[in-house]
Amino acid sequence: MSAYLQKLVEGKIDFEGQKLVERIARDTLIAATVISFLAGFALQSIRVTFGLFALFVVALSIAVVPPWPAYNRHPVKWLPAVDTKAT
Repeated sequence: MSAYLQKLVEGKIDFEGQKLVERIARDTLIAATVISFLAGFALQSIRVTFGLFALFVVALSIAVVPPWPAYNRHPVKWLPAVDTKAT
């Protein structure tokens, strides 16, 4: 169990996964802003606006903060180390 917990804490994702997370976060935050504003405007309530936006942020955090396997589908293939010692 500790190895699994360590893997979760490290949070390793690849570059394509980072790009995907960034796009999901940007699109979701834009949609959340529009939806929250329209709902708050329709109901004339700033509480509804901020409450709905907070729910979107919590849901987005659950979706993008943990290193889900979908964010590590293209692992980086590093070149082998070259010994530079001159003998």
